[in-house]
Amino acid sequence: MEAAVSISRQDGTAEDWACASTTARSIESAPPWRTFRWYMEQHYSGTYWSATVGDLVIYESRLELARLLFAAFDASVRGIVAQPFLLKKVVEGKVGKHIPDYFLVTEDGPNVVDVKPRWRLDDPVVDSTFAWTRRAVEERGWRYEAWSEPPPAELENIRFLAGFRRERLLDPELLQMRLA
Repeated sequence: MEAAVSISRQDGTAEDWACASTTARSIESAPPWRTFRWYMEQHYSGTYWSATVGDLVIYESRLELARLLFAAFDASVRGIVAQPFLLKKVVEGKVGKHIPDYFLVTEDGPNVVDVKPRWRLDDPVVDSTFAWTRRAVEERGWRYEAWSEPPPAELENIRFLAGFRRERLLDPELLQMRLA
């Protein structure tokens, strides 16, 4: 079975695509494949106002929020989609299913991101899932990233600077000079 992608639509239906023919545009406006879980003291889910997309973006953990902050800080990122699609592929005779955490639309092309704490990367199930996901995504011609904890000082700086990403605080003429 060739890798397949299921993308949610605003009306609650899903569209199925062969991974090789999936376009970034078909994913850019997709709502999250699933909503986040609420388990008391186990998950720290929420929403973050992203100046990059001008809307709320969901996250399921503090580590996902950290990756979201880094994406919002990255000038090459033009779009962020949380829980973008369901990826399916036959792996060792069984259908493997996986929902990546983020789909980043960047100047260099799409980047599919999975977020896991570093200590979980050695788990054989996580390792296997990330390996076949990486192959499917890279065969499509997109980049794949397994992201873990950033340096604490860098995260704190980005967290601090995120509070200043408000259009009303920025001079539009200066922004145009930067973009030119």
